[in-house]
Amino acid sequence: MSVDINNLTATPVTPVNPAPVNAPVGAPARPHVVEFRNVGKVYEGAKPFTAIKNVSFTIEDRPDHGEFVCILGPSGCGKSTVMRMIAGLAPQYPASSGEALVFDRQITPASADRGMVFQDYTSFDHLHVWENIAFGLECRGMPVAERKASALDWVQKVGLSREKDAFKYPHQLSGGMRQRVAIARSLILKPRIMLMDEPFGALDPATRLAMQDLLINLWKEQQSTIFFITHAIDEACFLADRILIMSPAPGTILKEIRIQRSGKSAGEMQRDPEFQNRVFEVREFMEKLEQPK
Repeated sequence: MSVDINNLTATPVTPVNPAPVNAPVGAPARPHVVEFRNVGKVYEGAKPFTAIKNVSFTIEDRPDHGEFVCILGPSGCGKSTVMRMIAGLAPQYPASSGEALVFDRQITPASADRGMVFQDYTSFDHLHVWENIAFGLECRGMPVAERKASALDWVQKVGLSREKDAFKYPHQLSGGMRQRVAIARSLILKPRIMLMDEPFGALDPATRLAMQDLLINLWKEQQSTIFFITHAIDEACFLADRILIMSPAPGTILKEIRIQRSGKSAGEMQRDPEFQNRVFEVREFMEKLEQPK
């Protein structure tokens, strides 16, 4: 992979692997999962603030394979604005200019087809772990026995114990365990798009690597498209099929980097020379971005 740190114009990096074909020859075109066309967001007020401008990218619908997209950029560049706009959450939603589309339609307010996991350990403190995971199913009207059985399956899928952890309250869990609950609560609804805003930022290094491996395994099973914000460059290089790098505010997409997945674990990749070279190149580019003008 080549990253030109001396060229900060909004031109894409040559992909490491070819872009996926959207559909077989002769087959109907599949709607793009997410498409931004020159999207801008201005927060109005006494002193209007432009968070993002002219943001354009396309995430194709890959049959039987969701895509993992990581977003990198300096603090305050608008990463969360892009993420929350996709989610349909105010005040980031709606866009001030351009077109923001999900499955070729204008983005609507928050919907079950888009799940979101935040950095904070969001949970309902008065509910047991399995009840937290099953909350969305309860909102859908699923009978209690059915949603409990499904939630208990997900307790195990995210690496918790059905016997020891399912009937605990959130305050009885570690940070990593609470994030497992948050991930299960979103994925149990089988969203087509999963939005994750620095979900592992507060975890210790060992737990963070374990959570990266867990997330990759669940993502392969679910085949959702994941958007993932992180400040950790090695995390982005491990998780992503594609990295979008944003400029300082007002943010726009400067670089798009495609990465060939290796199949190794997060711990193994930390010792892989080729992986370390990739991390170094992206870090060098990011440091160039963050230098004072």
